[in-house]
Amino acid sequence: MLDYVSLSAVAQVVREGSFERAAQALHVTASAVSQRVKLLEERLGLALIVRGTPCTATEAGHWLCRHVEQVGMLERDLHTALPALTALDADDGRVTLRIAVNADSLATWFIDAAQAFTQAEPALLDLSADDQDHTAEWLREGTVLAAVSSSTKPVQGCHAVPLGQMRYVASASPEYVHRHFPNGLTAAALANAPCLSFNRKDQLQATWARRASGEAVTMPQHWLPSSQGFVQAALAGMGWGMNPMAMVAGHLKSGALVRLLPGPENDLLVPLVWQHARLKIPMLDRLTAAVQKAAGQALEP
Repeated sequence: MLDYVSLSAVAQVVREGSFERAAQALHVTASAVSQRVKLLEERLGLALIVRGTPCTATEAGHWLCRHVEQVGMLERDLHTALPALTALDADDGRVTLRIAVNADSLATWFIDAAQAFTQAEPALLDLSADDQDHTAEWLREGTVLAAVSSSTKPVQGCHAVPLGQMRYVASASPEYVHRHFPNGLTAAALANAPCLSFNRKDQLQATWARRASGEAVTMPQHWLPSSQGFVQAALAGMGWGMNPMAMVAGHLKSGALVRLLPGPENDLLVPLVWQHARLKIPMLDRLTAAVQKAAGQALEP
């Protein structure tokens, strides 16, 4: 039998990032939290918490935290079915779910899903942003319960639910295009024109440039880990980038931004998938339904 008092202490330390804040959330002393975590680590013979600022989970700690989330969802549904249990439960009835989301979805449609879900459920969300090609890694590591990913192959132990496609437009300010591509878009011009990249994992610009020019191009890059900052940098003429259509449609219509190559046939369509733990938990099913509904309204088929 697992010691859920100690498991909850581990999960709270990871969630809050420190033993002191975890103690405040659990309404006990920091010493009591430390003792619970230490006791569980000794029983398992494994380190579960990396003590630091902030405290983080080891790989084993991540898997235990994920288990606590799953049990929490089941308990919340049990409380709904048996309201009398609420009187026996000292906590506030909320469970925290960790989810990885690609930054552009977080900046466009995912908050609609989050709002609909949290308005109807006793749940808090712990959202982490990453490149869509890498959010599935968070699932493999046991760091999150679910993820919005571009990986269509289900992670082991997970379901993969297609959500639709996000349209990306290679765009920049008219002045930037006139300055860097006076004779049209060529591989040589791309090699000298600064582009915008979200982070070192971001391959959208390289993929588009290779497709547009017919060859791999090494380009000077500005690094901007912000979807909104990405658009603002393009408007300011810092560089060109693959901007989500949902964020730049108005700027394209007004002429503040232009496509590097005309026509929607030159856009990139990136398929997005909702991957989540393969568990029959009603709350997780309702979260999935909220994500599917929001994605269906924002993404292309």
